[in-house]
Amino acid sequence: KVNILYMSATPIPRTLKLALSRFKGFSVLSSPPSFKRPTKTYVDFFSSKTIKRAILFEIARGGQVLFIHNQVKTINKFVSLIKRLVPFIVVDFIHGQEASSKIEKKMDSFINKTTSVLVATTIVECGIDIPNVNTIIINNSHRFGVSQLYQMRGRVGRSSSSSFAYLLIPKKFRLTSVAKRRLKIIEKNSALGSCYSVSMEDLNVRGAGALFGHKQ
Repeated sequence: KVNILYMSATPIPRTLKLALSRFKGFSVLSSPPSFKRPTKTYVDFFSSKTIKRAILFEIARGGQVLFIHNQVKTINKFVSLIKRLVPFIVVDFIHGQEASSKIEKKMDSFINKTTSVLVATTIVECGIDIPNVNTIIINNSHRFGVSQLYQMRGRVGRSSSSSFAYLLIPKKFRLTSVAKRRLKIIEKNSALGSCYSVSMEDLNVRGAGALFGHKQ
């Protein structure tokens, strides 16, 4: 007797509240495909050594890397940094201010394994399914919400290969208590099928809002 079925990897607090208040019924798919492995997740300070080590490991096993930097003005700086650290690989970038034809061309090169490292904004947050990409490095990870981090981590680990996510924060940067909680949620909930747990903890951090009125 279901007329509408909503499906979500990471229900936002207000949507989750609809289920928890029994305004809508809900089911949880917690059994992952048998071939999948959990993504090992690390929170660390920004370090050229960490970035280089992560890229070299992935390239050595024939994989590719996503590097997330969500500021268009300085994205070229990180392309140059990676080229300097690992000069023998092809590095490119994409962001939403480029022409769609240019983005498509660059994504084709990445999918066809011509490009080894793609530096990108959150334009790749959803809908990217490239099984050969099994390492993601997220710069300034403290600026993202839980669901964004969870979605971006979900861009890797889409095959039977082991996968890695590095959540980087600036050196000597003092995190707010809320930012610290967000990163901890992602770091500790790395097991497959933990989306419900992530959503519940995100609900606690952000609050549920209201079904009606201005606090939605």
